[in-house]
Amino acid sequence: MSLYFSIGSPATDLTLDELKAAVFRTLDALGPRRRVLALPPDITRVHSRAGEITRLVYDYYGDRLKAVLPAIGTHVPMTPSEIEHMFPGVPHSLFHVHDWRNGIVTLGEVPAEYVKQQSGGLVDFAWPAQVDKLLVEGGFDLILSIGQVVPHEVIGMANYTKNVFVGTGGREGINKSHFLGAVYGMEKLMGRADNPVRRVMNYAAEKFARHLPIVYLHTVVGKNASGRLAIRGFYAGDDDQCFLRAAELSLKVNFVMMERQIQKAVVYLDPGEFRSTWLGNKAVYRTRMALADDAELIVLAPGVKEFGEDPGIDQLIRKYGYVGTPRVLEAVKKNADLADNLSAAAHLIHGSSEGRFQIVYCPGHLTREEIDAVNFKYADLDAMMKRYNPARLKDGWNVVDGEEVFYISNPALGLWAWRGRFEQ
Repeated sequence: MSLYFSIGSPATDLTLDELKAAVFRTLDALGPRRRVLALPPDITRVHSRAGEITRLVYDYYGDRLKAVLPAIGTHVPMTPSEIEHMFPGVPHSLFHVHDWRNGIVTLGEVPAEYVKQQSGGLVDFAWPAQVDKLLVEGGFDLILSIGQVVPHEVIGMANYTKNVFVGTGGREGINKSHFLGAVYGMEKLMGRADNPVRRVMNYAAEKFARHLPIVYLHTVVGKNASGRLAIRGFYAGDDDQCFLRAAELSLKVNFVMMERQIQKAVVYLDPGEFRSTWLGNKAVYRTRMALADDAELIVLAPGVKEFGEDPGIDQLIRKYGYVGTPRVLEAVKKNADLADNLSAAAHLIHGSSEGRFQIVYCPGHLTREEIDAVNFKYADLDAMMKRYNPARLKDGWNVVDGEEVFYISNPALGLWAWRGRFEQ
């Protein structure tokens, strides 16, 4: 078990040449490899810099890089134009599509007793450690799991074992992991590297996946003083040390501890990154601990055209809506369709304000009726974009027409919490 490379600080700003040197030094340390598989995220994590790293991996290995499998989880497959945008120069012929319904194998099963213990008795089911069959059947002597460590609503801090067991996981494993996190409590998870969901996945990695030659390449990304995205850290290893170091830095870079609560927040969703509320509700997840009771959260969502990335999940979101934990759990008990898709149930819990604050969605392609039907409040995008113009607002506190608002240009890059709520 090794930590191959470690660099980072809140002031680090790696250039592309420095990133190349870090990646190449890591690959040098791994020794000769003949069949390499890369597991980067998809276009919804374009800011992770995983695209550039994957290109560097291709530059290093050439035809020894045999496949690239974007870890899409339940997201829609990447289009050719998205692949070209995120992975320029990497041959499209290398890309495979993860089939989370039918293209997976189960490596083992985390016992129900362990899952129940970790959840504090809130759930009582075994958890299947599922991965794309390509990882097992491809004959690879190196699997590079590439991605960004950042606060996350399902598993506290994104990446590491999540990229494998969710990003290339199967339907049952994804559903149950999301549900475990939701019932345990999102606000007890976010920003914490050690939590029940992470422990379950790490158990699976230790017990069932040791035979897979997985090495993790982790970035930490934040904005610098000029507002440009900067690589604050790069960590590589085949055990949890690279993840824990990245998570520690991410808390310093991506976690904003607020000394006072937000009464009105405006969050912008880049249309190139956010096309559904499944993705766009990061605006809700990442701000909820900073929002005061009766606060207003305005979500500017020009690219949002659907609720779920998957048609079946989209239908479930439309049917049940973001109605709060008690009603969602009751619906799970009474309705087989929702009980059979626990990740959708978890998402409905995550995206609800629990009646504590108001969520105002301003979508580019959904109607007032569609927004109202899922228990959000609708507002006209053009009117709200004129009033809260992203080109004129700066991240943080602003005054608009005499009104104080807190603006966030990309919720995927951070986590905001009022100190009094986080420390409860």
